Amino acid sequence: MKRVLLLALLAAAAAAPHAQQRGGGAQAPRLEVDPLWPKPFPVAKHWILGSITGVAVDAQDRVWVVHRGVDSLQTNEKGPTLEPWASSCCFAAPQVLAFDAAGNLVASWDPKGTPGNGYDWPTNPSGIAVDAQGNVWIGSGLPTPSLAPAGRGARGDAAGERAGGARGAEAAGRGARGAAPEGEPPAARGRGGAPAGPPPPADAQLLKFDKNGKFLLQIGKGGKSEGSDSTTGFNRPGALAIDGGELYVADGFGNHRIAVFDATTGAFKRSWGAYGEKPTDADAGTYDPNAQPSKQFHTLSCVKIAKDGMVYVCDRQNDRIQVFQKDGKFVKEAFVSKTTTGDGSVWDVALSPDQRLLYVADGHDKKVWILDRASLETIGSFGQGGRYPGEFYGVGSVAVDSKGNVYTGETYEGKRVQKFVRK
Repeated sequence: MKRVLLLALLAAAAAAPHAQQRGGGAQAPRLEVDPLWPKPFPVAKHWILGSITGVAVDAQDRVWVVHRGVDSLQTNEKGPTLEPWASSCCFAAPQVLAFDAAGNLVASWDPKGTPGNGYDWPTNPSGIAVDAQGNVWIGSGLPTPSLAPAGRGARGDAAGERAGGARGAEAAGRGARGAAPEGEPPAARGRGGAPAGPPPPADAQLLKFDKNGKFLLQIGKGGKSEGSDSTTGFNRPGALAIDGGELYVADGFGNHRIAVFDATTGAFKRSWGAYGEKPTDADAGTYDPNAQPSKQFHTLSCVKIAKDGMVYVCDRQNDRIQVFQKDGKFVKEAFVSKTTTGDGSVWDVALSPDQRLLYVADGHDKKVWILDRASLETIGSFGQGGRYPGEFYGVGSVAVDSKGNVYTGETYEGKRVQKFVRK
């Protein structure tokens, strides 16, 4: 049976699309999915991943992952916590994990498991980064899932937009599924089968840990949202990057800005909005691909910094990347899959080791775009919608190691990380 499964996986991987070339200029690399990465968790633990909300690679090419944990599991995946449907499977894996390049689990910790720990673990941890000292940073931007993403259930795109875009985009399909099938537990139940309680307060904090999970620093306060002019807090800060002792925050699932803090003390330094202008809390409105580009960020879902100091920002629901200097001076912008509406096309970006390429995770269109970094021209892509190795469902995170291998994480019901080997 195991041999049959292995052959099926290898056949699927061989059939999966490789990077497709477009246009001239820079060459898109050849990437092939490794269908057996990462290696299975220890059988005795019955661990499974929840919705992946961040992937990062550290200086030792370890792949760090953060996921939503038990609250993002389907009801029948929470076997040990529910009665009378209890079973041996499954337990949510610790929410922070690290794998080596071969796929071995080399670290795991679950910060919320220690009461009185002195910090606010987010309801929806999202975004992960590792600094030069090996410290691990966690964001908290994604709203609590409440609606189905576009194209699922009965609400569709319009409901996602009315819910603030990100709410509809990041929903795990709970609100539009309807009644549970006969003989299965109802979906709107909490742990142990108890009625679901009121929604938790919005996340508004960032956390810093050492590589072993020891708490080091918190900026902002859970449940205390602050506006785009705040020097002490955030409103659902979903992504972050560290460079030269500075912490760059995409404070963009509630606010509309990039905010910069001292990475050691947490002291505020500066912030900016779209085109480098002063950030405001004005409503960005619904994206229209035929209109003039918005002067306001819509949903900031990533910030990444190149070796030359250029700052790349994902303006997700505006389908664009904006590029800045570290002081916030606007340099240029480019649109990716510009006609994408709903939850947008630019979810996360990663740079190749030689800094010539940008990889763009597009969870809506279920693929990863490849851009020439100099021109920001789209030169290729890989992946398509599906469940087989090399295919995607909700690919919202992307990272690259020192050898040019690409790692992806899938949110919604994707719930997996994949490795694409550069050939």
